[in-house]
Amino acid sequence: MREIAARPLTPSAFAPFGEVLDCAGEPDRIINRGLCGRWHDRATLDMDDAGRPGISLFLAEPRALPYTLDLVERHPEGSQAFVPMHEHPWLVIVAEDGAQPGPIHAFVGAPGQGVNLARGTWHGVLTPLHAPGRFAVIDRIGPGANLEEHVLEEPVLIVGP
Repeated sequence: MREIAARPLTPSAFAPFGEVLDCAGEPDRIINRGLCGRWHDRATLDMDDAGRPGISLFLAEPRALPYTLDLVERHPEGSQAFVPMHEHPWLVIVAEDGAQPGPIHAFVGAPGQGVNLARGTWHGVLTPLHAPGRFAVIDRIGPGANLEEHVLEEPVLIVGP
């Protein structure tokens, strides 16, 4: 079994797969009479014309490192954002694009970090490392098949950083 080490989630390392959602740096705007910072327009929702953006809530079972990855999926009709509704690290798994998933990459999202996966990006399932594994998911709602799953011929063992 191949082994890869998860690394910290950073915007530059994750850029080939999508966008990191966080409150890094100073807010773009101060609103609500100075009581709220707004980090404005942090990600691009990308979807076909048949769909619309929707917000769903997910509750995923926590996993532990080392983690055995044997399945990835992608959504060809739209981007998909995972926004943790907890303050714990979580595992973000992606694969380089192609008809078949390319090399696997794993990241540990820090508390306060989410991701917006680019349309069609191969990725692992939601993988919280602690309970509760609650996430808001912003993605395409609409007709058509927007899910492709791929079982890996050889599972990948993901270890901590």
